[in-house]
Amino acid sequence: MTTRSEPGHGLSALMSERRQLINLAYRLLGSLAEAEDVVQETYARWYAMSRQQQDAIESPGAWLTRVAGRICLDVLGSARARRERYVGEWIPEPLPERTEWISGRPGGATVDPADRVTLDESVNMAFLVVLESMTPAERVSFILHDVFCHSFAEVAEIVGRTPAACRQLASSARRRIRESRSPASPTAQQAGIVKDFKQAWEAKDIDALVRLLDPDATAIADGGGLATTFLHPIEGGGQVARALVEIADQKPGDVTILERTVNGQPGLVAQQAGVTVTVFAFEVAGDRIKRIWAIRNPQKLRHWTS
Repeated sequence: MTTRSEPGHGLSALMSERRQLINLAYRLLGSLAEAEDVVQETYARWYAMSRQQQDAIESPGAWLTRVAGRICLDVLGSARARRERYVGEWIPEPLPERTEWISGRPGGATVDPADRVTLDESVNMAFLVVLESMTPAERVSFILHDVFCHSFAEVAEIVGRTPAACRQLASSARRRIRESRSPASPTAQQAGIVKDFKQAWEAKDIDALVRLLDPDATAIADGGGLATTFLHPIEGGGQVARALVEIADQKPGDVTILERTVNGQPGLVAQQAGVTVTVFAFEVAGDRIKRIWAIRNPQKLRHWTS
């Protein structure tokens, strides 16, 4: 873990850990809003200590990571009950590409680069959805060890189990990831398929949509009770295609569909009067779309609109 880099744990050294903490908390929780809350609480606990207590900590980075990890573990434990009460399907909060990243803070100032979540395989939507199927201890053990390269001894301090138990938890999580993975398509190929999908959808060409969708394709939407959408997953390529055409028929004329990067992969964004109203993430297997996630909950789209 991070070691102390300057005497007295200076502010710059402490705040340099913020990006790592945001990265960690987002992957653990699937929610940037909750991740930001966790990091804020982590720093609040640091500054609640006396200077003498702070100086006694050899590695502030390690301390901050332990505290953030434990808070995330608690949040994950309570999240299951909250999501049982959630209206419709719950999908992780989508992340915009870096060039489109804008602040949710008052005044609309651009977010500091240190606040941005690194966009790589561990934040793509398919990966995050599989993480949702894990127990909190599995998710924390796997992310800390496999994504952030902490030892199982360090993970055990956070999870509250033995290193051997954490190793087993991470192994179980790793197996879930392997079993759920589809053969990865090159990003350029994915982008081409999403572009063709957009054109077929705008043309309301149901035959073209069926050709682009896997026969077992699934479409899942998240409105959170705050936006109109279908409450249950739509299964089957033909069913998804027909539903998409119905949506296109009902789409207001001032809605624009744009090609954008979503969680590091090609996706689409629907905007109305300059406001992002839907973000679409895709899982592409071979030359077909296997899954579509449509996020419409406005609380999850605050980073997508200036």
